[in-house]
Amino acid sequence: MIDPIRIHSADELDAAFSEMEKTRPDAVIVQPSLPIKRVAGLAVSRRIPAVSFIRDFADEGGLMSYGSDEADAYRRAAVLVDKILKGAKPADLPVEQPTHFELVVNLKTANALGITVTPSILARANEVIE
Repeated sequence: MIDPIRIHSADELDAAFSEMEKTRPDAVIVQPSLPIKRVAGLAVSRRIPAVSFIRDFADEGGLMSYGSDEADAYRRAAVLVDKILKGAKPADLPVEQPTHFELVVNLKTANALGITVTPSILARANEVIE
């Protein structure tokens, strides 16, 4: 079951994580509009597994991230900008969706939370933070 918790500002984070500490969700999906370093710290301190689709979340101490490869998206955007600057009409360019995705697993956080990450997940990870 998905139980959304709406957080309208960073001021609401402490209250939201205090509530989650009581309800003990299996995991939390963190939106990138939140301060990811603070959210990662709150999640670990309250022993709540948290994931996001932006890579920086795992780098900042979140359990893992899975999402489109941001560097690849910027490269693709640069190609489109180049075409526009050379005279292409933006409306004539195809809409592109991400084709490269990356999984980053933070084993330090997994260990701190007492979570065993399976070998199959580790084998699929693009990066493992140890």
